[in-house]
Amino acid sequence: MTQILSVVSECAPLIKTGGLADVAGALPGALAEHGDHMSVLLPGYRAIMGKLGKTKVVDTFRDLFGGKARLLACNAYGLDLLIVDAPHLYDRDGGIYGDAAGQDWHDNPERFAALCYVAALIAKDGAGGWIPDVVHGHDWQAGLTPEYLAAQGVKTPFVFTIHNIAFHGNTGGERLGSLRLDPARFNADQFEFWGHISALKAGLAGADRITTVSQTYARELLTPEFGIGMDGILRARQSDLSGIVNGIDEAVWNPATDPNITTYKAPSGKAANKRALQKTFGLGKSDGPLCVLISRLTEQKGIDLLIQALPALLGNGGQLALLGSGAPDLEVALLEAAANHPNMAVKIGYDEPLSHQMIAGGDAILVPSRFEPCGLTQLYGLRYGTLPLVSLTGGLADTVINASPAALSAGVATGVQFHPITAQALSDALTTLCALYAQPDTWKKMQRNAMKHAVGWDTSAAKYHAIYAELTP
Repeated sequence: MTQILSVVSECAPLIKTGGLADVAGALPGALAEHGDHMSVLLPGYRAIMGKLGKTKVVDTFRDLFGGKARLLACNAYGLDLLIVDAPHLYDRDGGIYGDAAGQDWHDNPERFAALCYVAALIAKDGAGGWIPDVVHGHDWQAGLTPEYLAAQGVKTPFVFTIHNIAFHGNTGGERLGSLRLDPARFNADQFEFWGHISALKAGLAGADRITTVSQTYARELLTPEFGIGMDGILRARQSDLSGIVNGIDEAVWNPATDPNITTYKAPSGKAANKRALQKTFGLGKSDGPLCVLISRLTEQKGIDLLIQALPALLGNGGQLALLGSGAPDLEVALLEAAANHPNMAVKIGYDEPLSHQMIAGGDAILVPSRFEPCGLTQLYGLRYGTLPLVSLTGGLADTVINASPAALSAGVATGVQFHPITAQALSDALTTLCALYAQPDTWKKMQRNAMKHAVGWDTSAAKYHAIYAELTP
């Protein structure tokens, strides 16, 4: 049994801002099926401290980047957790990365350096007698871990997973002292990035193995367009890079047992959920597909492209129910579009039960992202027989079988892909989607294919298990 310490900034169901949390929460259980044990190291945010139940103090720190701290151990929600209880860093109002106004916390470099520093100490000295064989860090918030492992003289292997390379965790070089980093390693081969300290680059440079969340995204990261300044170091480390597509928690996302919906096991069971969803969003009956979109409202997610392409959906009798929040200009544009068309409705914000109801009630789910390392919503859609319409990028390319003539002839299509990632291509894809919906036999076949498509963690967890085994012979 390999013992793994997962170092991560968020973990469902305790705290979540995106798909990273879902992965962090699901991976320990998936690995247990392969005989591995994973403990999750999390910051002790105010929002999670009341959810932990009974805890045990397994270490104390006189000065953890500016104040006293404790390391707590507990089991909650079926997860073995280690919590960095450092009130001076984490006990505050606002979000986990920024304040109520959306501004990053000024001390984010120290807040997540502390997480990495404690991870290195656990690798060295253990936590309550438990010592990991492998440390597995996620995104820039865990990126400084190999620097602190090296400083402690610890040889524990480090696996680093890139969920989204767009965020580097950069800060000024004047913080070397406050972050307890070795100035001799502040160079282009380690963690220096255009005169800044880059936590992400530290992780890439110091990892024994690098993974990302789909095979296509792993290839995309080697290019300047997608690598966002890190393509050079990734090309240099290409032999250590692999893509492992995320899975979803099939116990939480199961149309046969989901408590948020009218349950079903076959596509025909979606009808009651569609009627309920139309009522919730104030939509009437329509001849075209009811499309749903659940997303952050940003240009990365292709929301501006969708706004331009709406006539192709609404003009063909389709409907759109949208849930999300993000850029104010995109929110305004979507609300205005909905006000001007009876077949479109928008709810600004996020609602977890409603997201389940949307995926159960929708005919199709739209994911028009400009880039998408893996994506989870298209996997939820497949599981619920809600056909994904996706851009041809990252994990979207790896998980959806396009309704090409060949795929339709072979009876294997599960959705619609479009490329290039432009408003015109998206319009064409929406027109195709509406045409497919008008062919009930073809549509039902695609729904059945989607619901049979493997979207769980079995295959992916086996790949992580193999990496850990290679690093701990």
